Amino acid sequence: MPSYTVTVSTGSQWFAGTDDYIYITLVGTERCSERTLLDKPLYNDFERGAVDSYDVRVDENLGEIVLVKIEKKRYWVQDDWYCKYVTVKTPSGDYLEFPCFRWLVDDKEVVLRDGRAHLPQDDKTSLVKRHRQQELERRRKTYRWKEWQPGIPMSIDANRHKDLPRDIQFDTEKGVDFVLNYSKAIENLCVNQFMHMFQSSWSDFADFEKIFVRIKNTISEYVMKHWKEDFMFGYQFLNGCNPVVIKKCTKLPEKFPVTDEMVNVSLEREMTLVEEIEAGNIYIVDYEVLEGITANCTDPCTLQYIAAPMCLLYKNAQKKIMPIAIQLGQTPGEDNPIFLPTDAKYDWLLAKIWVRSADFQYHQNITHLLRTHLITEVFAIAMYRQLPAVHPVYKLLMPHIRFTIAINTKAREQLICECGIFDKANATGGGGHVQLIQKGVKSLTFRSLCFPDIIKARGLDNKEELPTYFYRDDGYRVWEATKSFVSDVVHIYYTSDETLQEDEEIQAFIKDVCSFGMQDFDYCEFPKSLKTREGLSEYLTAIVFTASAQHAAVNFGQYDWYSWIPNAPSTMRRPPPNKKGIADVHWIIHSLPDRGRSSWHLGAVWALSQYQECELYLGSYPDEHFIEKPVKKAMERFRKQLAEISLSIKTRNEGKKLPYYNMSPDKIPNSVAV
Repeated sequence: MPSYTVTVSTGSQWFAGTDDYIYITLVGTERCSERTLLDKPLYNDFERGAVDSYDVRVDENLGEIVLVKIEKKRYWVQDDWYCKYVTVKTPSGDYLEFPCFRWLVDDKEVVLRDGRAHLPQDDKTSLVKRHRQQELERRRKTYRWKEWQPGIPMSIDANRHKDLPRDIQFDTEKGVDFVLNYSKAIENLCVNQFMHMFQSSWSDFADFEKIFVRIKNTISEYVMKHWKEDFMFGYQFLNGCNPVVIKKCTKLPEKFPVTDEMVNVSLEREMTLVEEIEAGNIYIVDYEVLEGITANCTDPCTLQYIAAPMCLLYKNAQKKIMPIAIQLGQTPGEDNPIFLPTDAKYDWLLAKIWVRSADFQYHQNITHLLRTHLITEVFAIAMYRQLPAVHPVYKLLMPHIRFTIAINTKAREQLICECGIFDKANATGGGGHVQLIQKGVKSLTFRSLCFPDIIKARGLDNKEELPTYFYRDDGYRVWEATKSFVSDVVHIYYTSDETLQEDEEIQAFIKDVCSFGMQDFDYCEFPKSLKTREGLSEYLTAIVFTASAQHAAVNFGQYDWYSWIPNAPSTMRRPPPNKKGIADVHWIIHSLPDRGRSSWHLGAVWALSQYQECELYLGSYPDEHFIEKPVKKAMERFRKQLAEISLSIKTRNEGKKLPYYNMSPDKIPNSVAV
């Protein structure tokens, strides 16, 4: 009797093993095997991390094995099982790999195809065509679109993390419990005694050090010492947590009437302001999107305020970016003065603090939440709905959407929901964050996700003009390495542009993102179809880069830059000044967050800056969705490029007081999962 050797690998994560009955059926081109129980006498099968082998005997040769059916039946109590893969050794000695990488829950079955990637037009038999179609039909019922808030990209149809399909849940929900993690952070930071001191102001700037003593690092300590300096203020627009808002100023806006007389003392080249603009030495940040956003009013005992400032920046002779003018509102007038470095010390300092607070709101809601978390979820849901596991683009994207839907669902459940954690310490809490995201969506175009395009659109693509814009320089290199890898994979499976155009599944994926995920917003400018392999390579590069490098750049530096509260106030408790000469230390301290909100803020930025346990970094693909040698060679080239980039960044950072490492590939997780 012919015998097939079946090897089954169980996952190594917590609770991956099972005591349930596991059955297997081999489906060949000629016939199927009998449904066979995989069980060894006096042996504990399918333990966590185990690799178990079994013989499946058949009466006749099955032909080419095209499908493997696995069933799980309850033995005693509910006992989920995570299957990594199945391999089959045929009677002729050939080995076939069947990747699984999914959970079997309840009395569930999965039907697996072999690990080779196939486009839909490659499938010729009715058996594999039907399997492909049935998989997508099940997925579309499971992964449904839902509108979390009007005017915001669509999300998954699940109110709680535990409502999600088991395959996309975190391995342990405890690890991503925001309430638990923030409380743990607050305890670790030894700020428990301040937690309930809402409305209680600090006494002076040095008083903030009371919640800054437990966890320190090079950058946060440097920020604490130098946060008042104009250089530090300007530097953060290049390499801080939000290095995406600074633009080259080609014409001074009429709403920001800065004159030569105001700034001539700050200009070093004996040129007028207009001449400096024409020479490319003037930059601007404008937080117009914050105008009209409702400030947090969830605490009736504390009024909170939001401003929509503008700041003019100057590249001096040393090519450092320095602030030269700040206006705290969008409408010029006597009650909206332009603050200058020549003003009284505390007037100028308070104006800069207001800009930093506005930058914090923009960063958390638009740069971080909208433009990495929410948009990556759109791509993830569309992928599950439109691409079967055998599709090469599914295999390519899978590591880069790992846990993204889970972390976003958990955030909607605990963090950004009504009365959530975000409301406790942030000026845009209590609904302002939703308004801000709705306004931010209007600038969320597909081209704005393409790193080189958005850098060029802001006029910052010339490296000689801004030699210390490390976010740009490192981002360029990671983008190009990622695009080279993605392009290699695309060209392996798509032999021509026509092959791409004939792929109904990838075209459905592209359309689903635009028409459902982005709700066909008039301004989103996402493509509804793709005609060329180059276009697909760029599209997929934008997804991978956004989920990995861009998220890392704007997330993991939060403790570095935001742990010193005066440098990044999460809220302001007095309105922005409408005239000069009123600011002093007392005024500023009573504008900054109180002790309770400072503690929540510190716990939040510490927790958000932590990596996941067993983090997988860019280029690391332990789950072998691809089995083909050409793809594995492309992965190896990708890893080599990334290692070279990491080494060069490490070399550049040596001896620097402000090292920039957020775009270093060895610190870039594969996916948005925190």
